[in-house]
Amino acid sequence: MDPLFDLFSSLVNVIWSLLDVVVNLVRVILPWLPLLAWVGFWTFAVNWAKTLPILRRGGFIGILLLMFVAVLVWAAVAPPENGKHLMLGLSVSNHAGKFIYVTMLTCIALLCGSAQLSGSFGRLVEFPEEPSADDHGHEHDDTHGGHDHSHDVAHAH
Repeated sequence: MDPLFDLFSSLVNVIWSLLDVVVNLVRVILPWLPLLAWVGFWTFAVNWAKTLPILRRGGFIGILLLMFVAVLVWAAVAPPENGKHLMLGLSVSNHAGKFIYVTMLTCIALLCGSAQLSGSFGRLVEFPEEPSADDHGHEHDDTHGGHDHSHDVAHAH
Protein backbone atom coordinates (compact mmCIF):
# COMPACT_ATOMS: atom_id res chain seq x y z
CA MET A 1 0.00 0.00 0.00
CA ASP A 2 2.96 2.28 0.61
CA PRO A 3 4.06 2.33 -3.11
CA LEU A 4 0.50 3.25 -4.14
CA PHE A 5 0.49 6.15 -1.70
CA ASP A 6 3.90 7.31 -3.02
CA LEU A 7 2.54 7.24 -6.58
CA PHE A 8 -0.52 9.27 -5.59
CA SER A 9 1.68 11.75 -3.71
CA SER A 10 3.96 12.10 -6.74
CA LEU A 11 0.97 12.75 -9.03
CA VAL A 12 -0.29 15.46 -6.70
CA ASN A 13 3.18 17.03 -6.69
CA VAL A 14 3.26 16.98 -10.50
CA ILE A 15 -0.14 18.69 -10.67
CA TRP A 16 0.97 21.39 -8.22
CA SER A 17 4.19 21.89 -10.17
CA LEU A 18 2.26 22.25 -13.44
CA LEU A 19 -0.02 24.76 -11.76
CA ASP A 20 3.05 26.73 -10.62
CA VAL A 21 4.38 26.71 -14.20
CA VAL A 22 1.06 28.01 -15.54
CA VAL A 23 0.88 30.76 -12.89
CA ASN A 24 4.43 31.89 -13.61
CA LEU A 25 3.78 31.80 -17.36
CA VAL A 26 0.72 34.01 -16.89
CA ARG A 27 2.81 36.41 -14.78
CA VAL A 28 5.33 36.69 -17.61
CA ILE A 29 2.78 37.02 -20.44
CA LEU A 30 0.23 39.31 -18.75
CA PRO A 31 2.20 42.57 -19.06
CA TRP A 32 2.86 41.80 -22.74
CA LEU A 33 -0.74 40.84 -23.53
CA PRO A 34 -1.76 44.20 -25.09
CA LEU A 35 1.23 44.12 -27.43
CA LEU A 36 0.55 40.47 -28.31
CA ALA A 37 -3.07 41.38 -29.08
CA TRP A 38 -1.85 44.29 -31.25
CA VAL A 39 0.45 41.99 -33.22
CA GLY A 40 -2.23 39.31 -33.51
CA PHE A 41 -4.80 41.78 -34.82
CA TRP A 42 -2.57 43.34 -37.46
CA THR A 43 -1.23 39.93 -38.51
CA PHE A 44 -4.33 37.75 -38.61
CA ALA A 45 -7.35 40.08 -38.80
CA VAL A 46 -6.30 42.59 -41.46
CA ASN A 47 -6.24 41.65 -45.12
CA TRP A 48 -3.07 43.43 -46.17
CA ALA A 49 -3.51 42.43 -49.81
CA LYS A 50 -6.49 44.83 -49.90
CA THR A 51 -5.04 47.37 -47.45
CA LEU A 52 -1.72 47.98 -49.21
CA PRO A 53 -3.19 49.41 -52.46
CA ILE A 54 -5.31 51.81 -50.39
CA LEU A 55 -2.23 52.96 -48.48
CA ARG A 56 -0.34 53.44 -51.74
CA ARG A 57 -3.13 55.60 -53.19
CA GLY A 58 -2.85 58.06 -50.30
CA GLY A 59 -4.29 56.23 -47.33
CA PHE A 60 -1.02 56.75 -45.48
CA ILE A 61 -2.03 60.40 -44.98
CA GLY A 62 -4.98 59.22 -42.91
CA ILE A 63 -2.62 56.99 -40.93
CA LEU A 64 -0.31 59.94 -40.24
CA LEU A 65 -3.25 62.09 -39.11
CA LEU A 66 -4.48 59.32 -36.79
CA MET A 67 -0.98 59.00 -35.36
CA PHE A 68 -0.86 62.75 -34.73
CA VAL A 69 -4.23 62.72 -32.94
CA ALA A 70 -3.24 59.65 -30.92
CA VAL A 71 -0.06 61.40 -29.74
CA LEU A 72 -1.96 64.53 -28.72
CA VAL A 73 -4.73 62.68 -26.89
CA TRP A 74 -2.44 60.16 -25.20
CA ALA A 75 -0.05 62.92 -24.06
CA ALA A 76 -2.93 64.91 -22.57
CA VAL A 77 -4.66 61.95 -20.91
CA ALA A 78 -1.67 60.07 -19.49
CA PRO A 79 1.36 62.24 -18.82
CA PRO A 80 4.33 60.49 -17.15
CA GLU A 81 4.65 60.85 -13.39
CA ASN A 82 7.78 63.01 -13.43
CA GLY A 83 6.93 64.79 -16.70
CA LYS A 84 9.55 62.93 -18.75
CA HIS A 85 9.90 59.50 -20.33
CA LEU A 86 13.09 57.51 -19.83
CA MET A 87 13.98 55.69 -23.05
CA LEU A 88 17.30 53.96 -23.58
CA GLY A 89 18.92 56.15 -20.95
CA LEU A 90 17.54 59.35 -22.46
CA SER A 91 15.03 61.68 -20.86
CA VAL A 92 12.46 62.83 -23.42
CA SER A 93 9.45 65.09 -23.03
CA ASN A 94 5.88 63.83 -22.78
CA HIS A 95 4.91 64.53 -26.41
CA ALA A 96 8.18 63.22 -27.81
CA GLY A 97 7.87 60.03 -25.77
CA LYS A 98 4.29 59.46 -26.89
CA PHE A 99 5.35 60.14 -30.49
CA ILE A 100 8.03 57.45 -30.18
CA TYR A 101 5.51 54.97 -28.72
CA VAL A 102 2.90 55.64 -31.42
CA THR A 103 5.53 55.41 -34.17
CA MET A 104 6.77 52.10 -32.78
CA LEU A 105 3.22 50.68 -32.68
CA THR A 106 2.61 51.83 -36.26
CA CYS A 107 5.88 50.26 -37.41
CA ILE A 108 4.94 47.01 -35.67
CA ALA A 109 1.58 47.02 -37.51
CA LEU A 110 3.33 47.60 -40.85
CA LEU A 111 5.84 44.83 -40.09
CA CYS A 112 2.93 42.48 -39.38
CA GLY A 113 1.52 43.38 -42.79
CA SER A 114 4.89 42.79 -44.40
CA ALA A 115 5.14 39.36 -42.79
CA GLN A 116 1.62 38.50 -43.94
CA LEU A 117 2.28 39.60 -47.52
CA SER A 118 5.53 37.62 -47.62
CA GLY A 119 3.56 34.42 -47.10
CA SER A 120 5.26 33.57 -43.83
CA PHE A 121 2.03 32.43 -42.22
CA GLY A 122 0.80 30.22 -45.04
CA ARG A 123 -2.84 29.23 -44.73
CA LEU A 124 -3.33 30.98 -41.38
CA VAL A 125 -4.04 34.29 -43.09
CA GLU A 126 -6.18 33.25 -46.04
CA PHE A 127 -9.16 35.55 -46.48
CA PRO A 128 -12.13 34.25 -48.49
CA GLU A 129 -13.19 36.39 -51.40
CA GLU A 130 -16.39 38.29 -50.73
CA PRO A 131 -19.04 38.13 -53.45
CA SER A 132 -19.43 41.35 -55.36
CA ALA A 133 -22.61 43.44 -55.09
CA ASP A 134 -23.94 42.33 -58.50
CA ASP A 135 -23.18 38.65 -57.93
CA HIS A 136 -26.20 37.00 -56.27
CA GLY A 137 -25.27 33.42 -56.93
CA HIS A 138 -27.14 33.22 -60.24
CA GLU A 139 -26.67 34.51 -63.72
CA HIS A 140 -28.00 38.01 -64.24
CA ASP A 141 -30.29 37.99 -67.25
CA ASP A 142 -31.10 41.40 -68.73
CA THR A 143 -33.91 39.96 -70.81
CA HIS A 144 -35.96 38.81 -67.76
CA GLY A 145 -37.46 35.64 -69.08
CA GLY A 146 -36.86 36.22 -72.75
CA HIS A 147 -38.48 39.66 -72.91
CA ASP A 148 -36.17 42.39 -73.98
CA HIS A 149 -36.58 45.43 -71.75
CA SER A 150 -33.96 47.58 -73.39
CA HIS A 151 -35.10 51.16 -73.65
CA ASP A 152 -34.57 53.37 -76.59
CA VAL A 153 -32.74 56.57 -75.71
CA ALA A 154 -34.91 58.54 -78.14
CA HIS A 155 -38.05 57.69 -76.13
CA ALA A 156 -36.56 58.84 -72.84
CA HIS A 157 -38.40 61.63 -71.01
